[in-house]
Amino acid sequence: MKSKNVKKSYFSLLLFLIITHISAQQITEEQSPPQYIKTIQLYGNGEFSGTPILEQGARLTLKFDDIHGDEANYYYKITHYNFDWTPSQLYKNEYIEGFDDVRILTYENSFNTLQIYSHYTLNVPNEDTRALKVSGNYMISIYNDDDELVFSRKFIICEKAATVGVAIKRSRNFKFINTKQAVQFEVNPSQEILRDPMRTVRTVVIQNNDLKRAITNLKPQYTIGKKLVYRYDTEASFWGCNEYLHFDNKEVRASTANIRRIDLKNIYHNYLYTDIVRTNRNYTYFPDINGNFVVRKLDAEDSNVEADYVWMHFSLESYEALDDGEIHLFGGFNNYAINQSTKLTYDDIRNVYTIDKLFKQGFNNYKYILVKPDGSIHPGFFSGNFDETENEYTVIPYYRAPGARYDRAIGKGSANSRNITN
Repeated sequence: MKSKNVKKSYFSLLLFLIITHISAQQITEEQSPPQYIKTIQLYGNGEFSGTPILEQGARLTLKFDDIHGDEANYYYKITHYNFDWTPSQLYKNEYIEGFDDVRILTYENSFNTLQIYSHYTLNVPNEDTRALKVSGNYMISIYNDDDELVFSRKFIICEKAATVGVAIKRSRNFKFINTKQAVQFEVNPSQEILRDPMRTVRTVVIQNNDLKRAITNLKPQYTIGKKLVYRYDTEASFWGCNEYLHFDNKEVRASTANIRRIDLKNIYHNYLYTDIVRTNRNYTYFPDINGNFVVRKLDAEDSNVEADYVWMHFSLESYEALDDGEIHLFGGFNNYAINQSTKLTYDDIRNVYTIDKLFKQGFNNYKYILVKPDGSIHPGFFSGNFDETENEYTVIPYYRAPGARYDRAIGKGSANSRNITN
């Protein structure tokens, strides 16, 4: 009887350890901010992007607004992750020189705006976090005074240990030749040989800095010397989509080509012209910034604190309500997240889908996408898919040498589909 109890206890302990290990290896997703946190910008090298990709030693900048405007205290923590966004095995002192869990000290209150807010700025490196010592995937997380997670954002630090050549091709599948763009690339290590690349090298292919819908873990098809060659078609292709729609309200009191009406209540309201469905129309090139946004106010000395917040009113033509799926507003304004705050509702009096959202003044890209009940996303359902669409692609190879404890991001390559070829 005693032997059975010992075996049962041993089995229970083993099961507990297995469950604990599995839960510890769960993929970490970004935490979306609450409604009072707005206009999160995370970027490096002086240029805003959806998911920042920095060279080692470059400065990372985080900016955001708290529209409570009460100068609340916020703290930041930085965590290192594996290629697949499971927690890495590194201790904090192995990837940070200095320390984190420090209060953000740089903030200003809005100036001469109807919507009050506090604007926060954090730069890394700083006197506390002096350096991020290794390459790879990172997450910066913002906490409040009660040590509650407010929001988090991913970023990537790359080495210059490999060059990555990227080319954009039309699909070889005749069915998709006019609607998809395939990404082909080569990884050429500068010095070291990448051992057993089929097992140790992983890749991520990103369209327009939208990491949430990236293509991951393509295996090299063959090697030429030490160069790894990826010539995929279907496996590395994206829908071409269409150019983003946009609005520019740097002057909040004046109509523009996209804003049909302005109203002043507690704060300004801008009503956009109703957008049309572009699926069955011919492609027309119109320059965009690939889903991103720029904060700016006309004649402002510092748009970060002088730009006001405006209720933007969107509408999309529709002769009847959709029976299958939801329509969402999509873009870099909220890091390409899809949730209840981006869902459009049907107005059966006007026969349009509508949504109202609070935006900071500036130039914003956006589009409408269809989300099916199974969670699948159809980005070109309303805008169409065209092989001529201008998209920016980024490829990052990761390498974990045999016996190593983390995945290094060993390089970065990029290409634009304006140079697409057959």
